Amino acid sequence: MKHAVIEQKVLGMVSTNTWFLKNVETGALLIIDPADQPLLIQQKITAMEGKPEAILLTHGHFDHMMAADAVRTRYQIPILAMEEEKNLLANPGYNLSQAWAGACTLKADRWLKDQEILELAGFTIRVLHTPGHTQGSCCYYLEEEGVLFSGDTLFAGSVGRTDFPTSSTRQMMNSVHMLLEQLPGETKVFSGHGEETTIAYEKRYNPFA
Repeated sequence: MKHAVIEQKVLGMVSTNTWFLKNVETGALLIIDPADQPLLIQQKITAMEGKPEAILLTHGHFDHMMAADAVRTRYQIPILAMEEEKNLLANPGYNLSQAWAGACTLKADRWLKDQEILELAGFTIRVLHTPGHTQGSCCYYLEEEGVLFSGDTLFAGSVGRTDFPTSSTRQMMNSVHMLLEQLPGETKVFSGHGEETTIAYEKRYNPFA
């Protein structure tokens, strides 16, 4: 990775990976899926000496966004999410917060489209719409850095569940195959739960490939 430092914090009741992507040249920082416990996120940002610029959501389930509003308010930064995730973020039944954590809703500041190119924190990021886990699930691909933030679409050795509101097994398989076929094998994959992996490893060993 040429210009990036990537660190994680495992947060919340289902051990969600919150990712911190820092530009080593400027200190600008992106937070991907601020899961819970905003004070711990703030402490991590301070420890990394980062300057938060934006929050990126891979999807709208409660365990990926419970701290998003607090972090947005604390640092006065925008939340970005796929436009197809609007309804899920606004519906506590769909985003699972009603059943698990107490009803919670969220509205992003910027709604994203498939293949949109983001210029944030000095990084060029391609938004890849990867429905399946939810209708508005997406991944963030940094070609120059050789990195993919895959949320709950692609895991090390597995894929995300498809038995939730707006989920689709067929769409999940299509999304996973698209990632494995189109991205370079050396791409490092940082997912929403579990360990990091690579596209090449998953292409060879993932049972859903």
